[in-house]
Amino acid sequence: MAPNIHTDILNDENLQLDDGQHETRTIRAALLGCGMMGQEHISYMLGYSNVSLDFLCDPHEPSLKQGMAVFQKFYSSTRPMKFPELLSSEEELLQRADEIDLLVIATPDHLHTDTIIRWGTKNISILCEKPVAVSMEQHARLSNFVQSADFRARVWVAMEYRYIPAIAKLVELLPTIGDVKMVTIRENRFPFLDKVAQWNRDRTKTGDSLVEKCCHFFDLFRLISGMEVDLTQIKSLVQRGLNYQDEDLHYDVPIIDSAYVIFPFEKSIAMGSLELTMFADGSRHREEIVVTGTKGRVEAYLPENKVYAYRRPTAGEWVDRTVPPPSSAIHETVYDCSNVREIHGIKNEIPTHGGYHYSSTAVEWHRLVSAIGYYHETGAWNAEVTINDGLEAVRIGLAATDAM
Repeated sequence: MAPNIHTDILNDENLQLDDGQHETRTIRAALLGCGMMGQEHISYMLGYSNVSLDFLCDPHEPSLKQGMAVFQKFYSSTRPMKFPELLSSEEELLQRADEIDLLVIATPDHLHTDTIIRWGTKNISILCEKPVAVSMEQHARLSNFVQSADFRARVWVAMEYRYIPAIAKLVELLPTIGDVKMVTIRENRFPFLDKVAQWNRDRTKTGDSLVEKCCHFFDLFRLISGMEVDLTQIKSLVQRGLNYQDEDLHYDVPIIDSAYVIFPFEKSIAMGSLELTMFADGSRHREEIVVTGTKGRVEAYLPENKVYAYRRPTAGEWVDRTVPPPSSAIHETVYDCSNVREIHGIKNEIPTHGGYHYSSTAVEWHRLVSAIGYYHETGAWNAEVTINDGLEAVRIGLAATDAM
């Protein structure tokens, strides 16, 4: 299935939505998983007066307490305090399903597939953190389920990187560079953070780093190119066992710490390249995305949050081809992407306190709340990141892991 093309995410009008137009009916929400990403979702959903966070669910009591602390910090003083009910098991939450309009899944990765299948039979909206699966077995089960008559839920996969302002601006500028021929993504970052029982060090619970970390990027490759990756020609080189050596938990096969992944896109001469380094804590740029076309090039850099656009010189600007083009023939435009609302064409105020993803979760919640409101009014569900998008990103990550 073709990816959601980049023009679908540029502004509210493309979704048939207007700011604030679909905010009359209360959305009764439940959060399953109160770790770092769960807490970020709490902080943003509380910025919407029509979202009522009624349940927090996590078997780990310290995480529940941290979730409540975030709730109290971000709850608006303009409305009466209504504390969510605290639950310690998903089974308890399932018994209250009739009281829930929106389920947010932010549990450890290996739990996502079965949770989607359990809740997917219900008439409910679901925001699920990536990845939606961590193995080909889970991928196959989830793919079969969402194609069955039992699948009723409306799923939106939380690929926040789509909404990072500099990345959204890069996507907007793609028509200016001609036919896309090369897409390069680099992430220079710190090792995985500590989690409960360090579950993210276990590749059987994450699908390994090219799934857990890089499904975001494989989603972007599809979004930017508008094409599917040719999985028959994907190639990878990886390094393992460089991080976490001082920890007590050890596995026969450590998770991937760095990788190169290259591939062509289907039915095209265009190609993609991914570089991941998880021991590059002090890099100038954490994420770099460079897209080169037949007429120019766009480059996005984070956390600088700027996009640099270049146009190739014309024949008239570069006459003497025995020497490099003169500086006057080089056309550079720099876009400062620090204004989140301006970049995304959002008219009204939205909660934007940064979070862990350059305010992209803020935009995700703005779009999600509007999409749920639009569904309540019309019966039409317009997820910008579909369950099929989530499945394809995982499939590429699994193929890259197998292609070492």
